[in-house]
Amino acid sequence: MNMYAVPSPGIPGCPPGLEYLTQVDQLLIKQKVEVVEALVGFESNNKYEVRNVMGQNVFYAVEENDCLSRQCCGPLRPFNIHVLDNFGQEIISVTRPLKCMSCFFPCCLQELEVQAPPGNTVGYVIQQWHPLSPKFIVANEHNEPVLKIHGPFCGWSCLPDVDFEILTMDEVSKIGKISKQWTGLLREAFTDADNFGIQFPMDLDVRMKAVMIGACFLIDFMFFETTN
Repeated sequence: MNMYAVPSPGIPGCPPGLEYLTQVDQLLIKQKVEVVEALVGFESNNKYEVRNVMGQNVFYAVEENDCLSRQCCGPLRPFNIHVLDNFGQEIISVTRPLKCMSCFFPCCLQELEVQAPPGNTVGYVIQQWHPLSPKFIVANEHNEPVLKIHGPFCGWSCLPDVDFEILTMDEVSKIGKISKQWTGLLREAFTDADNFGIQFPMDLDVRMKAVMIGACFLIDFMFFETTN
């Protein structure tokens, strides 16, 4: 298999399993196309491959959900996403509770919790209310704001490539981005499988890098999961 070389464990301050994230400033997240979903529209659990810039598999991510939630709630559904390393060990757990979603009502804002390893909370992604543009707060394990994520002005449905900028709390500096990338006309038209790129500083806290992976999943469900 085309896998990365496993780094030495035991990096101080780094949750077990996240050692590799200390070495990267970019990740590619590819959602796997489900044949049944593409042909008949039957919503299945999402599956993702997390790769490095050389195309090597770094992690795998699998949604855990029941059939009723998938079919009845669609992209609004709550979920647990298990992120596994190449040896099948769960290193990150991403949990999204069920909440309604509307651009016009600030009472049901989206959020998710990221744990690494499971049982150890490392951060949260919390939606901020805005009628036209996606905005999120990235918080640490104490729910203290650390970074912001700002999406384009109503741009997720009309642009082939969509960037969600990662900003400092004062919104002065852009330090990275989460990009939804064009995957081709047929795939865009008949499936909800997407490609995403994540860029962040090499020296960003590894726990925040894990939270950015979770933020990518939330952005996918909120804005790109519905089949065109």
